[in-house]
Amino acid sequence: MKVGVLKLEDIPHYTYDEYKLWEGSWELIGGVAYAMSPAPMIKHQSISNNIAWELKNILQNCKICQALLPIDWRISNDTVLQPDNSVICHKPQNEAYITKAPKIIFEVLSKSTAKKDTGIKFEIYEKEGVEYYVIVDSDENMAKVYRLHEGRYVKMADATDEKIEFELKECAKTIAFDFSKIWQ
Repeated sequence: MKVGVLKLEDIPHYTYDEYKLWEGSWELIGGVAYAMSPAPMIKHQSISNNIAWELKNILQNCKICQALLPIDWRISNDTVLQPDNSVICHKPQNEAYITKAPKIIFEVLSKSTAKKDTGIKFEIYEKEGVEYYVIVDSDENMAKVYRLHEGRYVKMADATDEKIEFELKECAKTIAFDFSKIWQ
């Protein structure tokens, strides 16, 4: 039996049309399938839920921006991501997915996704123009907050229990996100 070297052409390259038929939770990056399982742990879900509540609360008077739980963000025909929490300030073209970059993305780290969230997704969000990227470490009860500046992410803060301001021009104001409320 001959053992060969895996070649790039041997790796399956999937598209959105194939992706949308899959069961379970997946992300598609450059045509490569990434399983989003097992389901997030209770602490991960609790923090993500608290982020959603805090975002909904502070955006309640903004007619343009809205907070979203995981939804497909179709970046290209072979790249579809599902941020844990996001804020969009545009009207989506359809109900199945968004195509325009969110203003703010929160990713809650888990053992199975941490490397992807801090590596390739960090790079994609930066390249696609996501204005704020928040990486939430549930083990440390700390969030690294990044803001896009001249096409690169610059760290604004390591947030634990403070309020961090995010500028949302579409809401004609800055919003103050209270990180102390997400760890409970």
